[in-house]
Amino acid sequence: MCWSAKADLVAGAGILAVGVACVARTRRPADLPLAALPWVLGVHQIVESLVWAAGGGTGAATLTWAVIALPLLAVWVPAGVWCAAPPHARPRVGVLLAVGVATAATLAYALAARPVTSEIRGHTVGYVVDLPHPQLVVAGYLVATVGSLLVSGDRGLVLLGSVFGVGAVVCWALWQLEFASTWCAVAAVSSVMVFFWVRGRSGEPRNRRYVSASGGGSRG
Repeated sequence: MCWSAKADLVAGAGILAVGVACVARTRRPADLPLAALPWVLGVHQIVESLVWAAGGGTGAATLTWAVIALPLLAVWVPAGVWCAAPPHARPRVGVLLAVGVATAATLAYALAARPVTSEIRGHTVGYVVDLPHPQLVVAGYLVATVGSLLVSGDRGLVLLGSVFGVGAVVCWALWQLEFASTWCAVAAVSSVMVFFWVRGRSGEPRNRRYVSASGGGSRG
């Protein structure tokens, strides 16, 4: 989410360009889902520019925005982390992937059964989705997405998860105040971080450094 249609469009185009660079630099097939994450984030911003242009409402752009933001990312992020994680971290990431699948199923059902509406509120776009047990669903979403990055066992992904987590809190606070939507800035920073993570992964495997289950470093 950005503070205007133009900002969403410019941010989306820039993030998509980073996504192209990420995929082009990827040398390991298992890294492709996370390398393509900036593509998803870039398309998401461009879709929201269409929500701005439509003045909100319940149209296709609003529904597409919600599908990407909610069920798609709830699965994409933990699945990508599971693919890229070192073997010792995959069991715990797998648990959070299961949480993401369950959360995504709940979100998908809610989007299919109930209308999604959006409303322009100054420099923000407000989205209304009727969710069952919203606190539990939001908790599951954050555990699956941010949590999977934090337990990934990869230093770069742990840092990315920290940025996602802090950025989500800041963006939520600003959105609640209806000051400005700033998620596009977090998406842009995160996409650049993904690029540097991909570039680091293209080096020699034995030069990659992971975080062990006990918190210490170990060579991959």
